[in-house]
Amino acid sequence: MKAKHQRLTLALAALVALVGAALLAASALRDEAAYFYAPADVRTKGVEPGKAVRLGGMVVKGSLKHAADGVTIQFEVTDGKATVPASFKGISPDLFREGSGVVAEGAFDSAGTFVATNLLAKHDERYMPRELEGMNYNETTRQMKAEQ
Repeated sequence: MKAKHQRLTLALAALVALVGAALLAASALRDEAAYFYAPADVRTKGVEPGKAVRLGGMVVKGSLKHAADGVTIQFEVTDGKATVPASFKGISPDLFREGSGVVAEGAFDSAGTFVATNLLAKHDERYMPRELEGMNYNETTRQMKAEQ
């Protein structure tokens, strides 16, 4: 009878430890998760300044500006429905350019500008974010339009 009681106690302790570890992991992931937003999501839902997010879309042609310090860039990201101003300080990937897709990690500042800490533009020119599939970028009008 004593052995059965010890096994039951051990099993219960293991279950409590497992549930505790799962709750700690879920809490840590919730605090560190970076949610993906398209510019239209930012405009309709809003994003709390300072909250870590990923912003995805196309870099608007004619919006890329290099600062005098040589490492800071200003640009705009669009999904065809809305446009969001963004900035990045650092060395941008070789494939980062106007008219190409980008996913940027960072946070919005209080003025509504997305301050990127990392640019994920490590894809070829055929890359299109899932939210923009079926859209084309018109270089003349600098607008996204649905394919016809």
